[in-house]
Amino acid sequence: MFTLFEILTFNRLNGGSNIKILGLVGSPNINGNTAKLINAILDGAAENGAEKVIYNLASLNIKSCDACCRCQESGCCHIGDDMQELYREIKTADAVVLGSPVYMWQMTGQTKLLIDRLTAFLNPNFSSRLDNKKLILVFSQGSSDRDAFKPYFEYTAGLLYYLGFDVLETIVAAGTDKLEVSSRPGLLEKSRELGKLISASHLSKPEFRRTESSLTPIL
Repeated sequence: MFTLFEILTFNRLNGGSNIKILGLVGSPNINGNTAKLINAILDGAAENGAEKVIYNLASLNIKSCDACCRCQESGCCHIGDDMQELYREIKTADAVVLGSPVYMWQMTGQTKLLIDRLTAFLNPNFSSRLDNKKLILVFSQGSSDRDAFKPYFEYTAGLLYYLGFDVLETIVAAGTDKLEVSSRPGLLEKSRELGKLISASHLSKPEFRRTESSLTPIL
C-alpha cells in the first residue's frame, strides 16, 4: 500500500480539484468515530475544491444480494432499493472513502450488505466494470492493539481490489472504546491531509501490492 508520502510523490499536482469524493459510513452510529474520520478526509478534500458526498449505510434501505447473477450479464442489479443510488454515486466518484467499526472481528452488517451488492460491478468473466476506482478504507476498533485485526483488514483490501478498486490507504483508529477520535486531533489532521492529497491530484497507475501491509500507522 502507499503511504501518505508515496501518494504525494506519485501524484501530479494540478493546482486545484474538480473531483468528487464519496464517503460511505458503515456504522449504525451516525456521529461515531468512523463517521468523524470519514468526514475529516472529505473535509480535507473539500479544502481543495473537491465535491464531497456522504451516505450513512444504516440510514438506507439496502437489501441482501440474492445471488441471481443477472447483474453480471446486464451490469444492473434487479433489486429496487437505495443501492441503485449508490451504484450511480460510485460510478461518478473519483475516489471513495469506505469506513466501518469492527464488530465481532469484522465489518458491520450494514457494510457487508454493500460489499455483497458490489458484485454488480463484475463482468461474466469476473473482470471489473470499474476503472481502478480510488478507495480509502477506514476502520475504528475498540482494541488498543492496532494489529489485532490486520489480516482481516488486508483481506478486505484484497477483496475490494478484486472488485475493481485501488485501495490507496487503510486508516486504523485503535482503542476507541477508551479514547474517541474527537479527542485525537493528530489523527483527524492526518485524515484531513490525506483528503487534501487525493483531491489535489491523481495517482499515476497505482498498483495494489499484495505482499505489503495495507495499514497506515495511525493510532
